[in-house]
Amino acid sequence: MSKSLGALPPTLIRGLGLVAATSIVVGSVIGTGVFLKTRVMMCNVESPSLVLLAWIVAGLLSLAGALTYGELSAMMPHAGGEYVFIREGYGKRLAFLYGWTQFAVAYSGSQAAKGVGFAIFLDAVVGGSLDHTLFTVHLFGLSLPFGLVQAVAVGAIVGATAVNCLAVTIGGRISVFLTTLKIVIVVGIGLGAFLLARGSWDHMTLTSLGATCDGVDASARGGLAGFGAALIGALWAYDGWTNATTVAGEVRDPQRVMPIALIGGTAIVGALYVFVNAGYLYVLTPLAIADVSPTSSVATEVVRQFLGPTAVALVAVAMLVSTVGTLHTGTMAGARISYAMAKDGLFFAPMAAVSQTTRVPVNALVWQCAWSCVLALSGSYDTLTDYVIFSAWIFYALNTASVFILRRTRPDAARPYRTVGYPVVPIVFIVVAGWLIVNTLTATPRQALAGLGIILAGVPIYAYWGSGSRTAGRQ
Repeated sequence: MSKSLGALPPTLIRGLGLVAATSIVVGSVIGTGVFLKTRVMMCNVESPSLVLLAWIVAGLLSLAGALTYGELSAMMPHAGGEYVFIREGYGKRLAFLYGWTQFAVAYSGSQAAKGVGFAIFLDAVVGGSLDHTLFTVHLFGLSLPFGLVQAVAVGAIVGATAVNCLAVTIGGRISVFLTTLKIVIVVGIGLGAFLLARGSWDHMTLTSLGATCDGVDASARGGLAGFGAALIGALWAYDGWTNATTVAGEVRDPQRVMPIALIGGTAIVGALYVFVNAGYLYVLTPLAIADVSPTSSVATEVVRQFLGPTAVALVAVAMLVSTVGTLHTGTMAGARISYAMAKDGLFFAPMAAVSQTTRVPVNALVWQCAWSCVLALSGSYDTLTDYVIFSAWIFYALNTASVFILRRTRPDAARPYRTVGYPVVPIVFIVVAGWLIVNTLTATPRQALAGLGIILAGVPIYAYWGSGSRTAGRQ
């Protein structure tokens, strides 16, 4: 006897429109990088024009990825995004290794870092009153302090998870609101630089030679190596444009909306980044930018030119808002990958459950929250996420390459959007991604090999899950 409609398990609902999907792209990308990275990039290339070029090239590269991902997400608008692309292109084993890396380190470690970042920026806003250790735990030879900063970090992660446990339409509205605030902040800093501060385009003819460049290795300064390092810094600031693909199973009319959201959202971010960085370069000399203290930011020094001493608190508020936005969208996106894996029988079965009331994967959200809190308290998230940068670009390249595989293996599949500039655009992305992978392996072999080790650690785990996996229905 067939089950009645009321007895069927709850499923995800398509409650996100074009504006919400685009806000997830923009909100996921704009974090703290646009406020912090320009100093190091100036040290890398020593020239304002090359700094702007690095931002433009990184934006175009991200747009090339978005153009390709648009085809994949319109063709397969399911929860999990990149996990689904890899599963269909390469099989479940590689898809599991991707999902394992995201749950174990990438998304959870990123959420831990954002939670701690939120606490640090809040501490700056309230004048350092959170800098107080309550007690220290000694475990396995490590000293783990717990104070108000850690408590606020955990609270931020739990809060973002609680909000995302509400209906996805509510999460979408919050994403739109926070993303709008981010755009207003970035545009406001840029306009303030051009209209209120004293500056000169003559700065574009100067260099940062002679700058101290605290914390920047000499090997990453000047020449092709320096430009490569600056490009990686800019790409870090652009990272997150893929997040919207993971919630494609909850987007209305995804065949139309997903390509527009990915391409449009990435283009919006690129325009904002180039605009505000032009403002930085207009107000400050290259030498002044390169000599900004690592404990401050170029944005703070620029805002100080037209708002005085209040700049520190205002930029801290700006970074606080940006961190809240990326924490919110990252929490939403990461849980959908674990949910999709569990639906395929490749992860803990309860993570495939959808709330009867809100129609979101609550269990996946809660498990992700718990692990992120552990990483936040352990203080290991920065190291782990440094390791995973290498593996992230491996998966970006694999996902982009899957467009060639799927056009061959599934030629008759519906493709309401096809990659603009195919095959040149995806090939360019793959070639540059390959160069970045090789460059990372050469420049920072320890981090690269550790990232590869994290991926390979999932192989024996897959042996357990894969042996009893069952094909499940897909969203």
